[in-house]
Amino acid sequence: MRIDILTLFTEMCDRVLCESIIGRARAKGIIETHCHNIRDYTENKQKQVDDAPFGGGMGMIVQAQPIYDCFKAVEASGNGQKPYVIYMSPQGKTLTQKKALELSKKPWLVLVCGHYEGVDERVIEEIVDEEVSIGDYVLTGGELPALVLADTVARLVPGVLSSEECFTEESHFSGLLEYPQYSRPRVWNGREVPEVLLSGHHLNIKKWRRQKSLERTFFKRPEMLENAELSKDDLEYIARLKAENDK
Repeated sequence: MRIDILTLFTEMCDRVLCESIIGRARAKGIIETHCHNIRDYTENKQKQVDDAPFGGGMGMIVQAQPIYDCFKAVEASGNGQKPYVIYMSPQGKTLTQKKALELSKKPWLVLVCGHYEGVDERVIEEIVDEEVSIGDYVLTGGELPALVLADTVARLVPGVLSSEECFTEESHFSGLLEYPQYSRPRVWNGREVPEVLLSGHHLNIKKWRRQKSLERTFFKRPEMLENAELSKDDLEYIARLKAENDK
């Protein structure tokens, strides 16, 4: 998979993408990432990329021309392949695990980062396939959202993690929150690891983990249960949780 980020802060993005799991995936050639400075494509002699909005208002708008020219240069490097272009925007669809899995199947993503008060609407209309948000709040620029999306998507690409189970057992993938995890020592600050996890009985461990996932979701994010795939046993366990909680 290839991910290109169009930004005014390439060093900020490059620094993050070189680290940890994504950095190792890059080194192995599983993930290819590139960061491009929009400012390099401005026609302004002072390297200015923003201007005041028509109609008045606070702040400055990133102009269409440098973003468009930056994108066309990136697109031209694809040997005829067309990237899927995402503009990081608080007005976009909220990034979810389901959306991340969908995007992980695309061979090439281009992430456009706005700044200041946003970007000229015309360049969004011209090149963007989809707008994506990481939440209902506003940040200074699109770089942090782009890095969140890149990390979330890249780790779902085959070969990036050691096993598919590394993400299929995580929160949100199955529609539930993940069960609690424990490591050595067996007792820490007087708190013991649940005995079932030390039993070696795989069916009991699997059942315990499923029930803990249901419990966590029921108490922390109950709205998620509406869309989760639940078995008859799951529904019966949730009913018991409700009955106990209503006492």
